[in-house]
Amino acid sequence: MDARVARAGAVAIEAAPSTDERAEAPPPAPRRRASRWERLRRDKFLLLLALPGIAAVLLFQYVPLLGNIIAFKDYQPYLGIADSPWVGLQNFAAVFGGDSAFITALVNTLIIALLQVIFVFPVPIALALLLNSLLSERIKRVVQSVLYLPHFMSWVVVVALFQQILGNAGIINSWLQTKGIDSFHVIGDPGLFKVLITSQVIWKDTGWGTILFLAALSRVDLSLYEAAAIDGASRMRQLWHVTLPGIRSVIFLLLILKLGDALTVGFEQIILQQTAVGTDASEVLDTYVYNNGVINGDWGVSAAVGLVKGLVGVALVLGANKIAHLFGEQGVYSR
Repeated sequence: MDARVARAGAVAIEAAPSTDERAEAPPPAPRRRASRWERLRRDKFLLLLALPGIAAVLLFQYVPLLGNIIAFKDYQPYLGIADSPWVGLQNFAAVFGGDSAFITALVNTLIIALLQVIFVFPVPIALALLLNSLLSERIKRVVQSVLYLPHFMSWVVVVALFQQILGNAGIINSWLQTKGIDSFHVIGDPGLFKVLITSQVIWKDTGWGTILFLAALSRVDLSLYEAAAIDGASRMRQLWHVTLPGIRSVIFLLLILKLGDALTVGFEQIILQQTAVGTDASEVLDTYVYNNGVINGDWGVSAAVGLVKGLVGVALVLGANKIAHLFGEQGVYSR
């Protein structure tokens, strides 16, 4: 057996190329890059699968942008877009001319957007960190399922639930009256309206917002925690120096997307409760467009406000993405 192994080793040594032969061997030829048509033929089935989604985005997201031309016309539905008279920048007078109703809607929108960025955006991050700290996977799944449930409720159901709990004849006030305690008014109070809708958004969407943060937390290298523990770092130090830096890119990305959509503060949620508090406290840009365009028929002004709102959203995304680059993050797009 040993003789056969020795002979096989000698044969392998003789067959192996010498150092000079390996040095003289030509380098491997560079791999030819596939042409565009070759890649299209190779990926044709994947492209066919993506075609319905691309068509839906083009049809429902980009084609309607052509309708923004009515912002520069005195649009009349019975005349159509083509035959409606051209008025230039006249419809933008409400935006830049200081229309009181528009100013009220703008101020309310900015206040609600600021509240949602400050109070709504960080809550899913904190909740994801708490869920990630749970050791039992079974308890974690049960808690996640309960927290996800409100996201699938419509705003009609959510508003009705809050009215049944916090309304003048709701559960809490009815119980206070049985105890001889003065009731308090939350639903229908203009001063508390912005706080109310912010709390509704937190209750409805916080659980669903943890999904991306939990996915990002699962990608953090566990060896970093072990190294930090060996160095004597406490749980809070590990959170600050390991966990948060590990999900920083996701936080920046979602914050940029949130800022781009900041001026859209919930049309359905607000329109369902607007009659209870009045337009002075609840009018936002989306409801302003609806009330002036659909209700009052002032389509041109509504389109102008919507167009300016979209441009401001684009500017916010670009500005936030630039700030992300300054912090060393890629953001929505790289430099």
